[in-house]
Amino acid sequence: MTVELFIPCFVDQLHPDTAFNTVKLIEKAGYKVQYNSRQTCCGQPAYNAGYWEEAKEIGTKFLADFSDQNYIVAPSASCVGMVKSGYNDLFTNTTVHNKCRTMQGNIMELSDFLVNVANKDYFGAELEGRAVYHDSCSALRECRIREEPRHLLSKVHGLELVEMADTETCCGFGGTFAVKFASISSAMAEQKVRNALAQQADYIISTDHSCLLHLQGYIDQHQLPIKTMHIADVLANGWLESTEY
Repeated sequence: MTVELFIPCFVDQLHPDTAFNTVKLIEKAGYKVQYNSRQTCCGQPAYNAGYWEEAKEIGTKFLADFSDQNYIVAPSASCVGMVKSGYNDLFTNTTVHNKCRTMQGNIMELSDFLVNVANKDYFGAELEGRAVYHDSCSALRECRIREEPRHLLSKVHGLELVEMADTETCCGFGGTFAVKFASISSAMAEQKVRNALAQQADYIISTDHSCLLHLQGYIDQHQLPIKTMHIADVLANGWLESTEY
């Protein structure tokens, strides 16, 4: 009943509340959370930029920082997808091949873990408003997550979840893509936000702060009446001390 917690570097630096809410949710689901404070990054930025040797060095540290005995849960499908897929390029037929394969089977995105392992979908969360869910590329294509976040959000009191057009289309972030192709990236963010506004949504919710950071930047730049929220923050919103779980 122990879960090892992986908090991606950008969540640690920019959205620490999401990390704390992730801990609360896992504990509410009945698990003990183990956190290794020496953890850093999964190596995805270097890997996506083509610096595979540097990514391998970071990935080697990741494999050393976590065990192959427990589930490893992270509030980021992007980072989970890196370990599940990208590590095949870095560690196949190496001395850590077997440990890597075991950890690839144990690492899970938060909503996937809550629904499919913990069998927990209700946390007493409350959030008034109308929301759309954005399928991040990593969640949908690498982690095969689609229904799990929607199922969890359907249990949030006061929240009306609606589908927007092209929900499975990329938001335009793509890590270094947003830097190398800024104009295309911005246009893709505009399309995503406009699709959400067309549904009169108050919130865009996702499993990935990387996508949300990109979309929130566009929203702030154009002062639009909508905001982004990570699913962990939604599920931990409005808790009452007297609520029984």
